[in-house]
Amino acid sequence: MTKTKLTWRYPRYFWVANSIELFERAAYYGMFITLTLYLTREVGYSDVQTGWIAAFFAGFIYLAPTFTGALSDKLGFRFALICAFILLAAGYLILGALPFKGTALLALTLIMFGGSIVKPVITGTVAVASDQVNRARAYSIFYQMVNIGAFVGKTAAKPLRTGLGLKYINYYSAAMALIALVVVLILYRNVESGGVGKRYKEILTGLVRVMGNFRFMGIILITAGFWMIQGQLYATMPKYALRMIGESAAPEWLANINPLMVILAVVPITHLVRRMKPVRSIGISLMIIPLSALSISLSPLLAASFGRSVPLGLFSLHPITLMLVIGIGLQGLAECFLSPRFFEYASKQAPPDQIGLYMGYAHLNIFIAWLLGFILSGYLLDAFCPDPATLPPALQAQRLAALKGEAPMPGAYDHAHVIWYVFASIGAAAFLALNLFERITGHRERE
Repeated sequence: MTKTKLTWRYPRYFWVANSIELFERAAYYGMFITLTLYLTREVGYSDVQTGWIAAFFAGFIYLAPTFTGALSDKLGFRFALICAFILLAAGYLILGALPFKGTALLALTLIMFGGSIVKPVITGTVAVASDQVNRARAYSIFYQMVNIGAFVGKTAAKPLRTGLGLKYINYYSAAMALIALVVVLILYRNVESGGVGKRYKEILTGLVRVMGNFRFMGIILITAGFWMIQGQLYATMPKYALRMIGESAAPEWLANINPLMVILAVVPITHLVRRMKPVRSIGISLMIIPLSALSISLSPLLAASFGRSVPLGLFSLHPITLMLVIGIGLQGLAECFLSPRFFEYASKQAPPDQIGLYMGYAHLNIFIAWLLGFILSGYLLDAFCPDPATLPPALQAQRLAALKGEAPMPGAYDHAHVIWYVFASIGAAAFLALNLFERITGHRERE
């Protein structure tokens, strides 16, 4: 019997699927990094309303694939992708062309449903195209495509926002979705999934069973603390940067520090912690993540010493920009310790004969985190870093003068940094909870 060897060679449809994923992620993250801005500035929702709407969109796009994966098996992968990208292109186009409250909700529903179809189909294609020996390499390529797509999308969003306007980011995303649709129509051949999809009754029964497992739900809820902070790259940071620094800020590019850090550091860090118990690696991540939020909160201290410009040799940065760079960099570093080991650790909380079932719900932590994190963000922004359009005209003028260094910021923004204290506290609580969880359960990892 011939032993399978490690290889980087995969069937053509594997590379087609990964190309599709790149276009889909470029579309999604281009829109997502500016979504809260768009809903407030263009559609007219308040910060609190935006928080609730974005929370359900961002949260359910992680939960829905559990159900749409079964639908994709029934439809066939190719037809499912065609439907998905028609929905995505229509959703992005409607979001940009019709910035009204009712149509925006319809558009986000289409995008959420379309996006939730793409992920299980592409990951399913990667699984079918690889064997057990080469599956880790196959998913590493997929993961890189996700990060490259996210980087491209967020990079494109900044010049589109400042040069043409927020709605053109949605047109860009619609164009990326249409390109992906063309690739599917021309190059993607149908891939048989092997009928592995579950029936909806089985999915719901499994969800109830998983939610009754204290150990599994414990690690899900604890790591949700990490993702609540990471999610603020999209929920809080864009508005915070533009309101406190001005329109010259580039939150889209600042957000790219996270995937760039992951791309550069995840391999060496994974190698470094390969012999470390997963819980220790997760613990390091949960120790770093509150520091990322705390560092962002320290910008007033820099401003008190350097004013609006911190010299850094050949260039200088606004104090808030500098601390955002440091904080987002720490987020990326923390993710490198968490992501490679989380699934390994979570799987050990499941009964030995039900690991596959439980890991199908491992993304519940992001669903919970982004649902709660985006809602909380809306209230915190409203309280500590309000929409300038809601201020009296005199205070709006004072804020614009302050951004030029000609006046103090209005008192409404004196405690904007408190937002990050809140999220730092959540991260610290998650770190303490992990240690308490280990003590309560008396968990001993199986070798």
